[in-house]
Amino acid sequence: MEFEIRKARSLDEDEVYGLVRNFAVSFQPDRVTFSNSFEKLIREESARVLVAVSQKTIVGYLLGFTHLTFFANGSVGWIEEIMVNERLRRQGIARALTVDFEQWVTSRGGKLVALATRRASDFYRSIGYEESAIYFRKKLTTPAVGQTGFD
Repeated sequence: MEFEIRKARSLDEDEVYGLVRNFAVSFQPDRVTFSNSFEKLIREESARVLVAVSQKTIVGYLLGFTHLTFFANGSVGWIEEIMVNERLRRQGIARALTVDFEQWVTSRGGKLVALATRRASDFYRSIGYEESAIYFRKKLTTPAVGQTGFD
């Protein structure tokens, strides 16, 4: 299968949203919120939104960030989301998205790339990642209008 990896652009929004809807397991993506976030993220200097395109169709995407840290003596990369069309997995698309992201992080002086996963441990091990920590999370609730939590 032939495909190319490139930065996402505004016209990719609908196809990426289709993949995001299949990715999300803990949250239900909201189209308006997604649209606002997508436009901001494709322009954000510390964010990288990549798409994999095959036969003029987006078949995968990656959303990642770089940020400064103390522990690594500089910048690190974080893969927030990576998704490939389920029918097209095991064809090198996720690997190519990851490699492109790693190159971008390296070009920005990054020291490492990290991510959290529940379902793809074997894949990440196969491309050189190692288990490093336990992932914790806490879902936050939005305060009602007029309540800030600082009263």
